[in-house]
Amino acid sequence: MRQNPERRTALIDAAIEVLAAQGARGLTFRAVDNEAGVPTGTASNYFANRDALLMQAGQRVFQRLDPGSTVMGEALALPRTRESVERLMHELVGRITGFRSGQLAMLELRLEATRRPELRKVLTEQIRANVQANVDFHVSSGMPGDADTVVLLYLALSWLIVEHLTLPEVFGDERVEELITAAVDRIVPPA
Repeated sequence: MRQNPERRTALIDAAIEVLAAQGARGLTFRAVDNEAGVPTGTASNYFANRDALLMQAGQRVFQRLDPGSTVMGEALALPRTRESVERLMHELVGRITGFRSGQLAMLELRLEATRRPELRKVLTEQIRANVQANVDFHVSSGMPGDADTVVLLYLALSWLIVEHLTLPEVFGDERVEELITAAVDRIVPPA
């Protein structure tokens, strides 16, 4: 297997774009090569098989969605109020919907995971760890609410994001913003 990390990352990013545009069935090494603009056969030199590419695409989506230390520092500087949680949820939804292809690719990976136990195991561990990290951050930062508050926000906003990315005409941008505010108002207890 080839070891050029920049090329590997570019191929994984191309796989995310292919998943978003063509679905899991369209994810072939040739399609990834075409999307990445590299010679045919390049992706097969970097990934042992399609399953390896699927798993690394899922990991890469989470890497690209990581808020980074600046956003986390800003979150820690906020007052511990429902309004601060609302602000963070608007930022979160904006960050996720701003990486549309990543979220659509993740939906494809989730569907593919129903047929591929190894992918299901990897995604389950990854998503469970992500949810737990959010719970830990919320609780340790002293924001209002508990672990269930975070899980309920995760569940409510996850489907709102899916709806917005797949059928954007159901709720326009303005309505999505209103619904984020409403979800926080109903789920997060007052400080």
